[in-house]
Amino acid sequence: MSLLPRRGFPLRAPTWPDTVPRPPAPSRTGVDFDTAWARRPAARLARAALVDLAIRPAVHALTSPTVDGRDRLDALEPPVIFAANHHSHLDTGLLLSLLPERFRRKAVVAAAADYFFDRRAKGTLHALAFGAVPMERTRVNRRSADMATDLLADGWSLVIFPEGGRSPDGWAQAFRGGAAYLAVRTGRPVVPVYLDGTRQVWPKGQRLPRAGLGRPGGGRPPPGRPPGTGRGRPGRRTGHRLVDGPAAGGRGGDAGHHRPRGGRLATFLGSPHQVAPVQNGQISAFHDLARIRH
Repeated sequence: MSLLPRRGFPLRAPTWPDTVPRPPAPSRTGVDFDTAWARRPAARLARAALVDLAIRPAVHALTSPTVDGRDRLDALEPPVIFAANHHSHLDTGLLLSLLPERFRRKAVVAAAADYFFDRRAKGTLHALAFGAVPMERTRVNRRSADMATDLLADGWSLVIFPEGGRSPDGWAQAFRGGAAYLAVRTGRPVVPVYLDGTRQVWPKGQRLPRAGLGRPGGGRPPPGRPPGTGRGRPGRRTGHRLVDGPAAGGRGGDAGHHRPRGGRLATFLGSPHQVAPVQNGQISAFHDLARIRH
């Protein structure tokens, strides 16, 4: 028999009645993954070094990216929502490495919670390297929406891929409503970004990228919904406008019948007067997109 008294609560865990079921342990993955630490000064400094010293050199070793329309961002003040088409794992690193510094230094990337944050180590890597935040892509999740709204209100620009995932075959996929919903809710401008050629370098299903920029693909665009014909909630109507934007294209990431010359990789399509805050549930028309599509 021990002469020392047995330690009890609070020095040890409290007892639990055998007849009462225990509640499930709190989740630490998926949409519940904590990324606040990745936006603190030390993590931001480490991420800036990673982007400048590792990610950008790696992207430029695989490709020779050219950028069109970056001057259209000159009159915009952060934060903004960058909405880009998605064909490759290369897209995130490419876009972050090409953003102007005033946007890049305080930007987060909306990443699929079920894919990038399904494990602690995996989520930590993406949060640190890319500033990724978990976003529910199969349904509207209040926690994800509130977090993205708070980040925009705190001055963080958001990079989002409204298709919800990489295209498996090069054809544009239907846009999810997240980008439109956040634009309506926060009133922040949406900058459509067209990425071309990344699928030729690193398509979905290929384990490793291949160096060199492939020739932009062709193909007729799938039939789209004319702008402004959506019905229902404002976010859904805005989503239809976005669908007819940067992702309304044909095979290989082409926007309509447009074939970029010289294998360009990134085009900022919205100019300051065209990328206006959402008003009355509608995003202002993107004239450049209409010109490209027709």
